Amino acid sequence: MTVNVETLEKLERKITLTLPVETIQAEVDSRLKRLARTVKMDGFRPGKVPMSVVAQRYGYSVQYEVMNDKVGQAFSQAANEAKLRVAGQPTITEKEGAPEGQVAFDAVFEVYPEVKIGDLSEAEIERVATEVTDEAIDRTIDILRKQRRSFGQRSQDSAAADGDRVTVDFEGKIDGEPFQGGKAEDFQFIVGEGQMLKEFEDAVRGMKVGDSRTFPLAFPADYHGADVAGKQADFMVTVKRIEAANLPEIDEAFTKSLGIGEGTVDALRADIRKNLEREVKFRLLARNKTAVMDALLAKSELDLPKSVVQSEIDRMVEGARAELKQRGIKDADKAPIPADVFRPQAERRVRLGLVVAELVRANNLEAKPEQIKAHIEELASSYEKPADVVRWYYGDNRRLAEVEAVVIENNVTDFVLGKAKVSEKSVGFDELMQQQA
Repeated sequence: MTVNVETLEKLERKITLTLPVETIQAEVDSRLKRLARTVKMDGFRPGKVPMSVVAQRYGYSVQYEVMNDKVGQAFSQAANEAKLRVAGQPTITEKEGAPEGQVAFDAVFEVYPEVKIGDLSEAEIERVATEVTDEAIDRTIDILRKQRRSFGQRSQDSAAADGDRVTVDFEGKIDGEPFQGGKAEDFQFIVGEGQMLKEFEDAVRGMKVGDSRTFPLAFPADYHGADVAGKQADFMVTVKRIEAANLPEIDEAFTKSLGIGEGTVDALRADIRKNLEREVKFRLLARNKTAVMDALLAKSELDLPKSVVQSEIDRMVEGARAELKQRGIKDADKAPIPADVFRPQAERRVRLGLVVAELVRANNLEAKPEQIKAHIEELASSYEKPADVVRWYYGDNRRLAEVEAVVIENNVTDFVLGKAKVSEKSVGFDELMQQQA
């Protein structure tokens, strides 16, 4: 079959499809006959409904189904004949002026672009590294101690200080009027840990049991409570109880409470170091991978299929609605979410996906079974029962596909780093850990 492909604009193409009317009608008749053998209608026994009645009731819907099927098959065959990589779904419209005995359709669609990747040896990439220090281990132990701390009441004349747990009553007003969520009784928080806004903590710090204080508080513009965000409030707070924190000793009992069988401090520190090094490895990989992908995009040229970008935007909008629903937002499925907010991110994802796919294809960077297995085993090693986690991954093809995608990205990262001009940079442990994972 000779296929005439018309280029409309960049990646947009058009193919005209023609189908014999008799072929379509023959398929419609065949389906109606099959339907007549099973259809149930009042006044007729099963299988005895006259064809004229079946055709009258179901003819239009069957005709529609057949037309869709035949046009879809014709389009698929034409695209294959023309060796086209179709992106997204075609828009198909009936065309007037078809030859007698034929019906014609125009199929307008996009094709995947040609991806041109430049000389990666000219790419400059900064690769970061981080060391897990003894200080990082010490801070982790301090966090674990705080998670297991107990509290004891301070003396009546003691002032609230950082680390103390205070119990307070408070009431806030804006322009002299109370507001929702601005009042509480017997409310507890720990001073100095950022659980409350800074002005609130500053006011309570130094107060004693029975003290009351009035103070102004400016809600940040990005405060999670939209009704009070960016507004000035006046609060009155009364301290009812002050408790000092008691941290557990770093001894055998503490160590065993964390699941360290040997019960020694050295064993605890070794376990923490192992866990921190694993976390550091994944964070470094993510950061270096981002640097590689940025360099890869900078060296690539391609047009973006609009249909694929739009599909990605639609997926992201649906993801945002699902997140709103999980947070309990009423009518989340109807929430006005401007699609263009996601366009830059969607375009980057599509562009990166196409570039990575081309690099993988051209350099045989597909994920090998042993790589997938090694990655899953590494993920599972941080759990109490690694074998169960491994089975969990292998028990679902979608989870396996997610791991495969990560392994492919790692392969691409290693490949590009092996080609590019790489400079090394050391970053502090705290700086790395403060970045979003």
